[in-house]
Amino acid sequence: MAKVTSILYLFAVAVVGQALTPSTFLTTVDQARLKSVFETAHPYTDVVYAHYSILGLKLLGSPVTDTQGACKKVTSLVDNNDVSSLFHASSAAKALGNCKVSAAANTQQLLSDAIKETATVADIYYAFFALKNLGLSVDNAKTSKALTEALKKDDSPTSYGYAFLIASELTGDVSKIFDSIEDVIAQADEVDEKYLQFEGGLYTTSLVIDGAYKLAEKSKKAPTISEDKVIKFANYFLSRKHVHQLRAACQFVSVIKTLTENKFHIPVAVSLASPVAVSQGASNVQVRVTNLLGGSLGDLTVTADSARHLGDEAIVLSKKPFTAVKSDKSLYQLNFMQAKPPRGFYKITISVNPKKVDKRLIGTAGAEVQVKVTTQVSIENVEIGVADKDQTSAARTTKLQYPVKAANMLEADYHQKILMKFQLKDKIDSSLLTAHQTFVKLTNQQTNQEIIFVAEADASKTNKFDLDVGASVKEFGYLSGKYTMELIVGDAVIENPFSWYFADITLTFPEGAAPKKDKENRYSKKPEIKHLFREAEKRPPAAVSTAFTFLVLSPILILLVLVTVTN
Repeated sequence: MAKVTSILYLFAVAVVGQALTPSTFLTTVDQARLKSVFETAHPYTDVVYAHYSILGLKLLGSPVTDTQGACKKVTSLVDNNDVSSLFHASSAAKALGNCKVSAAANTQQLLSDAIKETATVADIYYAFFALKNLGLSVDNAKTSKALTEALKKDDSPTSYGYAFLIASELTGDVSKIFDSIEDVIAQADEVDEKYLQFEGGLYTTSLVIDGAYKLAEKSKKAPTISEDKVIKFANYFLSRKHVHQLRAACQFVSVIKTLTENKFHIPVAVSLASPVAVSQGASNVQVRVTNLLGGSLGDLTVTADSARHLGDEAIVLSKKPFTAVKSDKSLYQLNFMQAKPPRGFYKITISVNPKKVDKRLIGTAGAEVQVKVTTQVSIENVEIGVADKDQTSAARTTKLQYPVKAANMLEADYHQKILMKFQLKDKIDSSLLTAHQTFVKLTNQQTNQEIIFVAEADASKTNKFDLDVGASVKEFGYLSGKYTMELIVGDAVIENPFSWYFADITLTFPEGAAPKKDKENRYSKKPEIKHLFREAEKRPPAAVSTAFTFLVLSPILILLVLVTVTN
């Protein structure tokens, strides 16, 4: 019974887990690209762009080098009579560190008046954080009341994202807003059973999750988001890591940072670190286990729960531990070829367990990576010959040995057919195999015209090429002459694909069979199309038109005359 249970567990992990555990993270290349996105806003000409650029660089750990110059630019761009401008300028100054935006005499009043029950959640957010950033006093009770009223008018995920961030900095009871996290998360849309996102896209989704965890930190209890939903949100964020829009990129980095540093849920990312191809010469499978920023999670036990062949579903190993790589704490490797797996594609299901208990880690079971086991092939039992189509005489065949070319030139006319057969053999286990790509290419030695045919494998895995010369005259353009014959073999699991020039052949087609008119070249220049407009119809003489016009208007003239006479 225990054995059956373990098998069912492995099956469940293989089916369900793959849809959840993140298989990528924010690499150094990704971070460099995001850094370039933030740097494009420099030199700063807009306080909004300056805010997101400076904050984004700080979140990436690459703060602005010329802080004094940036501070001077930010303070020159601020509009002291605009709440939004004050928010962005003060936020940028806060991110810079040694920078201060001086508040004008009316700034306190301006920002305090903006926090009112008729204001939108976004306006309250701007005014509230502008006051906090500038070191001015905030009426927490008034802000809480205004926020409650604003959410009644607009309860969209974006508004709640702003509300969560405001509540995370408010003093007093914010339990009502904290309790709304579950209802807001329920509004997220699921995609492919792997991603969760809100209608507003990346900015809204990252705003909500970022705000929820910051509010949870203040409330000192985990947000009401199930672990599988957290992972689905993380998968969505990572799928959008190539974002180039400045505001969304800044909020994206902020939420990724939150999901690696919060006290409640830290998604584990398991990614393939070695090449996809595994062979006798490169037998190790390496995986990297990190947080979403690529940071180490400490000492871990990483186990390959199973490795399943994607063709016949055969499991080639189970419960095999990975070995930690001493030079890199986040890297683990497994000698996959020790299991002697047949060639093909495999899905390895992986579980992760910290040696020191950390309940924050989620997505530790059911991670999956795909690899392929490759092999080298040999070509054997190669025969080529020419036979009559009516089979009145036996085929004249010649045996070939790769990579040697046939010593004698073959000859065939339109009454005959070309025959060829060969087998592909795995050099490791000597089994016969079929390849996805087995082509025979004939090239005219005079015109370099290429004609390609497929060599198909039969039930015994013998590849056969059978060409009826007479039935193929159109493919050859009725062009008799000398042709080279080349065999092309390739496959995703073959390490040594090859192209073998194995013979020359003279083909003879019936004389005069070619069509008299040359076949039109579809790519040649076409004659110019000259559009001819229809000629205008001949009009009557002007005298006729004038007379007709007079006759049409004459009743009106007569009427006017009669009215005048009557009066």
